[in-house]
Amino acid sequence: MTLSGKGYPCSAGETFDSVALLLYGDEKYAAELLNANPHLCTIPVFTGGEMLLLPVIEMPEDEDEEAKMPDVPPWKEA
Repeated sequence: MTLSGKGYPCSAGETFDSVALLLYGDEKYAAELLNANPHLCTIPVFTGGEMLLLPVIEMPEDEDEEAKMPDVPPWKEA
């Protein structure tokens, strides 16, 4: 794992999941945050002031929105 060299100061009430969603766009990256911050992994909800080390995460390229949408609704398919 590569650390970005950046930190994130947590606010009261934040969790690894909420920080992952805020910074990386998806809660599934909470595991990477946990791995980068083992000294904080026993804290389920931050009290505020904790500094998270941020890992570099390779984000998959988004698919074209049109590729996700079918041409016709499933109930109209022949």
